[in-house]
This record gives sequence, structure tokens and C-alpha cells, in this order.
Amino acid sequence: MKQICKRVFTLSALALAVSAAPQLSAATWSDTYIGYRFGTEFTEPSNDKDITKHILQFTHASGYAYGQNFLNVDLLQSDENDPASGDVRGEGDGATEAYLTYRHQLHLGKVFDTDMGFGPVKEVAVTAGFDLNTKNTDFAPRKQLLVVGPTLKFGLPKGFADLSLFYAYERNHCGIAPCGFTGNSNDISFDPYYIVNLAWGVPFNAGPVPMKFQGFGNYNGAKGKDYFNAETKPEVLVRTSLMVDVGALAFDKNNTLWAGVGYEYWDNKFGNHGKPGVDTRAPTFQLEWHF
Repeated sequence: MKQICKRVFTLSALALAVSAAPQLSAATWSDTYIGYRFGTEFTEPSNDKDITKHILQFTHASGYAYGQNFLNVDLLQSDENDPASGDVRGEGDGATEAYLTYRHQLHLGKVFDTDMGFGPVKEVAVTAGFDLNTKNTDFAPRKQLLVVGPTLKFGLPKGFADLSLFYAYERNHCGIAPCGFTGNSNDISFDPYYIVNLAWGVPFNAGPVPMKFQGFGNYNGAKGKDYFNAETKPEVLVRTSLMVDVGALAFDKNNTLWAGVGYEYWDNKFGNHGKPGVDTRAPTFQLEWHF
């Protein structure tokens, strides 16, 4: 079964890479921004310290005749409480992580030239994509996640709300020894699992102040045993923010400079449980510059 999943992973990733380029170049609309997030109460599994993180973000979303694309890259810099490989906790500059997410939606109503809407749903899509990450800690994760599944796109007066059910297949790496039941290999393929994903972005006005409420929430099913032969548990991640269009207020330039506050809620991080650092409750300060 895992060999089949590996082949599906490889072939799907290649198909996504090949299909993405012409879709991005034929965009009918797009929104691109550089963002910044800052918080002092992030956590990491098996770490009992609060961690300060500076997060630089690049995000691009665009639409074309038959669907849309989403790309996000986060560069995360931790403080000394989350040490890089070779550092001692409390000393050094902290770990650096890069996390890339790509999703492509194929809108079935546009493909088949028919109305797929029902009730509050305006469109039905098929979504596929992948996540990749790397981090320079002793654990040295190298996540490779493939997702595919249906998406319901809700009709809102402004903004968007998408509800998806994904099949997920994940591979990762463990840089410490021994890595439990994985034998001589430091790589692991988890059991396939499901993800329920809700993503939203809703602009509104609070009196004369233009604002938006945005974010996403994931419920990830358990994915079998981890590196140390322990059963994983379902995982919940919600990351949301309330932003003010500062550019519109200060410079009369809509959707250029946004500032606001956010919150990250994470239970059973990476499927871990029963240890320090697996639950995050982190308020954040956020900026976005759209261009």
C-alpha cells in the first residue's frame, strides 16, 4: 500500500509542477503580497519553553479560466529557545525553517460549462497540492505532503469561503538516532489520512475603517505511528487574523498596506500528544504589503 502511495505522490507532484506554469502565466486576476508575523508564545514538541518567532511570508493567489492557484512560502526564525542543530538551548541564534504550500483548484462548473451550485454553494472544485518544509534543528524535518480532494466554494457577497476534504499522504525525515521503528532509515512514510480544511477571507467595513477577517483551519486525522512507534492523534490547527487597510486610510491606496493582529491555535502538533510543546496558543502581530 505504501509503495502505491509513493507512486501516486511522485506522479501527482510531477503533474502539478507541469500544469502550474501555464496556469500562472494565463492569470485573469492575481493578488501577491509580502507579509510579516511576530509572536512570543509559539511552541515546539518536547520543548517546554515559549518561543519567539519572526516569520517572513510570500503569498500569491491567482485565477484563470478554469480555476485558481495559491502559493505561500513562510521563512520562520526562532529565538534561542528553539535551537538550531549544534546549538545549546538558551544560546545561539535559534532555528530557521522554510515552509512552502501550493494548492491548485479546478472549478468543475467552468470545466463542464454548467452550474454546479446548490444552496449556499456557488461552485464545486477539485483541489490538489503539496507542502514542503525543512528546518535546521537536530530533528531535521523534511516534510513532503500531497493532498487531493473536493472543495465546496461558498457564495459570499464579498470575499470567499472554501471547505475541502483532502486525502493526504505524508513523508518526513528524522535526523536523530535512533528513530524508533524505522530501522536503518531516517525517513518515514505515515499512514494516509484525511484533512478537513476551511479557508476564508472576508472584507468588511467597521464604520469608515476597511478591514478583513481571514484565515484557515485544519482538522487532520491520525496518521498511524510516529518515529518512536507511538500512535499519533488527530491534529487541529487554526491560524486567523483581523486586519486593517492602513494604506486606504493613510495613503488612499486600497489593498496595499495592511496591519492587524492574529492568533495561532494548534492542538497535537504534528500528531504528537502527551508531551510538552504540542499545544500552541500564540497571539501575533501581522503586516502585509500587496503589490
